Amino acid sequence: MKNRKDFRQLRIKIFLRTIGTLAAAVAAIYIISSVLLRGHFADGMVALFQTAFGIKYDAALQLYERIFRSHMDAMILFSILLIFAVLFSFYLRWLTRYFEAVSDGMDILLEDAPGEISLPPEMVAIERKMNLAKHMMVLQKSDMLMAEQRKNDLIMYLAHDLKTPLASTISYLNLLRDEKHISEELREKYLAISLAKSERLEDLINEFLEIARYSLSNITLQYAEINLTRLLEQLVYEFQPILDRKNLNCRLVAADDILLKCDADKMQRVFDNLLRNAVLYSYHGTEITIETEWCKDSLALRFSNHGGTIPKERLERIFEQFYRMDTERCSGGTGLGLAIARKIVALHKGTITAESENELTVFTVTIPIL
Repeated sequence: MKNRKDFRQLRIKIFLRTIGTLAAAVAAIYIISSVLLRGHFADGMVALFQTAFGIKYDAALQLYERIFRSHMDAMILFSILLIFAVLFSFYLRWLTRYFEAVSDGMDILLEDAPGEISLPPEMVAIERKMNLAKHMMVLQKSDMLMAEQRKNDLIMYLAHDLKTPLASTISYLNLLRDEKHISEELREKYLAISLAKSERLEDLINEFLEIARYSLSNITLQYAEINLTRLLEQLVYEFQPILDRKNLNCRLVAADDILLKCDADKMQRVFDNLLRNAVLYSYHGTEITIETEWCKDSLALRFSNHGGTIPKERLERIFEQFYRMDTERCSGGTGLGLAIARKIVALHKGTITAESENELTVFTVTIPIL
């Protein structure tokens, strides 16, 4: 029913044009037949023969009858066909203008030319649909480009996220190579740390493959009770070579043996990201602080560092996927790390926030006690 209403104006115009063409054909045929059959044409031809050939009226009339009167039926039929052909040609030319307009619109649609598609007023329904299709194609193209960009960003973030364990492994291996008189106990310790970080690299690669194959929404948690204090101490210890490069000090303020039920691997990734960001954006020779605080039914962890103040408008978007900070704070990442961190914390029913003021940036992770 809707399509009938959409093309009602077009049907009316085609109907009226068809009726007009038929009326013009009938009128033209009537006029020509009147001229041929009612003597005006005959008188003119007889007079023409008299003048052209210098013959008398009777001879000119006989010549007219031999040439025209004996073939009058054929002449009338030919005249009718000629009139019909001419009028039908104009009618088709007018009708095909609609197809030409649709074809031009399709060219604009396929060539992705700027601007709206414009068709005759009686084809407004088709015009609306073609413009809708054009807008949908633009959106689909934008989505495809965004998906391609996200895929590239995910690959870039893989390299970015692997830097921390890889850097730690390289640092400890360099120590083993450069320190000629290192004790056997310390050598074993450095080797154990290097092996653990290498295994962490493998876990991260497998996790990224899983994320690339499915999506961030498919991250699942494996809950276990952990000693959060020991986990944070181990994290600070593993970051020590990286901290030393910028002459940074990391201070952990936490009670002994804080027990927390969570996914240890996923939560470690959150802390890795936060501490890595603190290291990257800290001024040389400053202090990074990790503090824990018990609330009513939750535990808050604060990662503080001294660095450039993040503007408020950027701070509100810092947890968005693939959001990049300005070049002043650019570190080669893609902005996916904090988005993943927020996703992991949200799956733990917790929250993660950021504050930045007077060159002090604080990330706060709040996790409910289960």
